[in-house]
Amino acid sequence: MFTGAIPQHPVETTDQTFEDMDLSDPILDSLDDIGFQHPTPIQVKAIPLALEGHDVIGLAETGSGKTAAFCIPMAERLYHGRGIRGLILCPTREIALQTKAFLDVFGEGHQLRSACVIGGVKMGPQIQRLRSKPDIVVATPGRLFDHMNRGNVRLDQIEELVLDEADHMLDLGFLPQISRILETVPEDRHTMMFSATMPPAIERLAQRFMKDPLRIDILPKGAAEGISHRLYLVKPEDQVSALLSLLRQESGSTLVFIRRKIDAEWAVRRLEQEGFKVERIHSNLSQAQRVAALQGLREGDHRILVATDIAARGIDIPALAHIINYGPPENSEDYIHRAGRTARGANEGLVSTIATFLDKPRIREIERSLGEELPRCELPDIEAYVERKSTIRGRKRVHRRLL
Repeated sequence: MFTGAIPQHPVETTDQTFEDMDLSDPILDSLDDIGFQHPTPIQVKAIPLALEGHDVIGLAETGSGKTAAFCIPMAERLYHGRGIRGLILCPTREIALQTKAFLDVFGEGHQLRSACVIGGVKMGPQIQRLRSKPDIVVATPGRLFDHMNRGNVRLDQIEELVLDEADHMLDLGFLPQISRILETVPEDRHTMMFSATMPPAIERLAQRFMKDPLRIDILPKGAAEGISHRLYLVKPEDQVSALLSLLRQESGSTLVFIRRKIDAEWAVRRLEQEGFKVERIHSNLSQAQRVAALQGLREGDHRILVATDIAARGIDIPALAHIINYGPPENSEDYIHRAGRTARGANEGLVSTIATFLDKPRIREIERSLGEELPRCELPDIEAYVERKSTIRGRKRVHRRLL
């Protein structure tokens, strides 16, 4: 049995066992084969409800075990041979491929066949897989919508529907395609939605396309335990020097988050000039290039991966020692998602953020979300930036630190 794409990083589990969850022997055997002994909190809560046929909204972060939480019920409820009856929508190619790997394992007992439909690869082989009568389609919304428009796939027999990382799919601009896809599938179906946040657009999507969903919320109130946070306030012209200093100071595997694709390419070239072994991952790369970049980090071919948020959401990179934010993210939720790439299980991790005075509002938002101030740190030979505001009390001048 192939399990190479099944994530093997440490995940928080419960004291319960899968035997307590009324699962079939083939599923239990599959779980044992891949070394899953105890369910995670999201699995404990979601799987029994899904097996009973309830629509479920699961609020859970990446790395919580949610993929198995929806793949196991789908594999239990479907049988091979009656057309495409399962559909899983994912925001990125990497998440879709990981999801298919789970289905290949858990669907074996019912001889379930799945087809993966993603962008960045040729459509011809996907058309052949869709014509081979799969039971489940795992897809990114844009590519699935292309196949629908070309008449390559019909979704009028869907019984099981999953929206994975729903908030991220909306961030990527997939709402029009998702709405059209959901208008195509039968109303009489079982639906599960997983998301790391619940913005108004997700609420409206749930109200429109789900039937009395039960909500499960296991989101942490702040960043995970075991993470050390550091903030480096520098002058704008010193940001590059700060990045180089951090990479020389910390020698473990490192994921550098940067906002734009063009900046990721620039950063890789600059780091290579400084002698670092580095790769990048962003949405302009082919699927083969993205897989090679991830595999190279896992195998130690390079210890640094530069990534944009769009490409890095949901990818499985075990044992990351260090996260560097080259500039704080746009909101506190993204900061917590980024931080969650390290300190998996009982491991410890480090999150460093390089910022300037222009980033004060976002830093304040992050600190409110964490419930604590980010520790201010300094780097050798780089002057720390401290903005001070002066106020006059009588004849005495008082300096007050703003950051």
